[in-house]
Amino acid sequence: MHVILWEFQARGGQEAEFERAYGPEGVWAKFFRSGDGYLGTELWRDQDRPGRYVTVDRWTTSEAYETFRAAHPDEYKAIDARCEMLTEREAHLGSFANRQAGAAS
Repeated sequence: MHVILWEFQARGGQEAEFERAYGPEGVWAKFFRSGDGYLGTELWRDQDRPGRYVTVDRWTTSEAYETFRAAHPDEYKAIDARCEMLTEREAHLGSFANRQAGAAS
């Protein structure tokens, strides 16, 4: 499995809308669902810092994600532009592969 982690600081007063857009039924997850190899999105809210979130996008492989991104650059940019008003800051925390014994990712 391949996961992509992003950290966000939601804009004050926009937390509910941010959660709708970035959650497992949000605009990003709906967009990714059309991609082969997409496994789901999780949204985690920081319990100690209001407005801080981490998203976890799960794909079968990094290649599946990269293929999807390469095939849909305009749609990706358009969603990103629409959601930009919901955040004060975002940071890509990294892309990670699960390398359990016998797993091919």
